[in-house]
Amino acid sequence: MTTTTLPGASLIADLRPEARNAPESGIVEVVNHGRLKQGLIPLWVGEGDLPTPDFIARAANKSLADGETFYTWQRGIPELREALARYHTALYGQPFSSDRFFVTGSGMQSVQIAVRLIAGPGDELVIPTPAWPNFAAAIGIAGAKAVCVPMDLEHGRFKLDLDKLAAAITPRTRALVINSPANPTGWTATKAEMGALLALARKHGIWIIADEIYARFVYDGSPRAASFHDVMEPEDRVLFVQTFSKNWAMTGWRVGWIEAPPALGQVIENLIQYSTSGSPVFVQRAAIAALEEGEPFVAQQIARAAEGRKIISEGLLATNRVSLAAPDGAFYQFFSVDGRSDSRALAIELVDKANVGLAPGTAFGPGGETGLRLCFARKASDLVEVVARLQKALAT
Repeated sequence: MTTTTLPGASLIADLRPEARNAPESGIVEVVNHGRLKQGLIPLWVGEGDLPTPDFIARAANKSLADGETFYTWQRGIPELREALARYHTALYGQPFSSDRFFVTGSGMQSVQIAVRLIAGPGDELVIPTPAWPNFAAAIGIAGAKAVCVPMDLEHGRFKLDLDKLAAAITPRTRALVINSPANPTGWTATKAEMGALLALARKHGIWIIADEIYARFVYDGSPRAASFHDVMEPEDRVLFVQTFSKNWAMTGWRVGWIEAPPALGQVIENLIQYSTSGSPVFVQRAAIAALEEGEPFVAQQIARAAEGRKIISEGLLATNRVSLAAPDGAFYQFFSVDGRSDSRALAIELVDKANVGLAPGTAFGPGGETGLRLCFARKASDLVEVVARLQKALAT
């Protein structure tokens, strides 16, 4: 009997384990399975169906026409950093200075840099799960360990048990990773919970990496979700990772920012320099337009998501086969189907059977294995059709 070895296997074995062991995306696997299916309605990734508004694209086009195609400020052009400070001042009702903001080549790069700032081999970061899988992957690539704390589902709501979170902290813990409103569950921390999380981090002398990307997408009539900004002091160890992708339909532009204490500025600039050497000026001009002219579009996005949330939650519950927690924030419905425990197989089956693309809960870590994530940031007519297809598929 002969043993065959895949070409290149010895090359892969010679790679650093942090790179070699980086996990494949469970979401991308399902996307690749159904990407070319005619008539499929794709709700598997975190973006809506609206293209970037014209006023944002025009700003980028003007910048290109003006010849702004050269290297620029590593921290971001001053005009964008000042626009970010004004945006935050208006949103949070307190003054912000531009030296807290650092422009990155996406929210994902913000996550990578935040992790690199504080963690490396032997370190641990604690994450409530189910959670966006890129958090744990970024931690692993840095050589650190993601410690997952599954959330509880009580009375139709996800709940973070602070005692369990505290029990997961060890001498190796460097940070809590807190995403609120959360992807994929829609869990949204209250101001009191934010204060308790901050107190826990202060007690143990650890950082918080705060992902508040979906803060504008809340459904209780509030203008935004509670934030660590509501409870923190300037000296607190909080790193905010952010993106232009969600609010302003700019997923393909790959531009985001980190908000951090100004004292970290040179270190963050260095990490940007040695990864991307800054973000394109024309993209940053587009980002300024988003911040300064984008409020009507953001309001439209939120209204569409609120309608989509209602259509999806009511439609899924009508199947009498689904368990779900209505999301308080973000634009995802996370749900499980009674009698189906393998969400990966179910997601692939629904691509084939219902022509609907959903993300499998297995991608989101402990506590998410049986669930499916559906992005409802889409026009109502598509979501009504999705409900009809899922109702038919789950009835058989």
